[in-house]
Amino acid sequence: MVDDDASVRLLCRIHLEPAGFRVVEASDGDEALELVRSDPPDLILLDILMPGVSGWQVAADLLNDRSTDQIPLVFVSALTQRRERLRAFRLGAVGYLPKPFDPNELAPTVTALLDQIDRGDRSALVADNIEKLQAELGRTAKLRPAEGQSR
Repeated sequence: MVDDDASVRLLCRIHLEPAGFRVVEASDGDEALELVRSDPPDLILLDILMPGVSGWQVAADLLNDRSTDQIPLVFVSALTQRRERLRAFRLGAVGYLPKPFDPNELAPTVTALLDQIDRGDRSALVADNIEKLQAELGRTAKLRPAEGQSR
């Protein structure tokens, strides 16, 4: 769990450990990169807006390194715009949890994602998420009047 907010990290720990997950925490991007490279996790929950190295940069660094490029990423962020979610999925993220999230859904969500990945559905999972968001963006764009036109 990578987040500069200690209360979010604690919330994740409280809900993931009873479900059998070992939670390793990092409070910033540099610490996350160091921890991931020394002890690769099964999945990373990654905040985007952090001081110093952002979650976007952490994701790019991990995905550009052959030793870490297969670790599933789930962004956990207050950035809830469709464009941010689309950017995350285009980077290769397998999930996106908007803050605030329901902590009771965290362990089931992580479990379901890991199960899909274990079944070899990672590429399909990412592609499905991109397709859904592009469809949403397309519907939204069609509803907006063109520049200079009245409503």
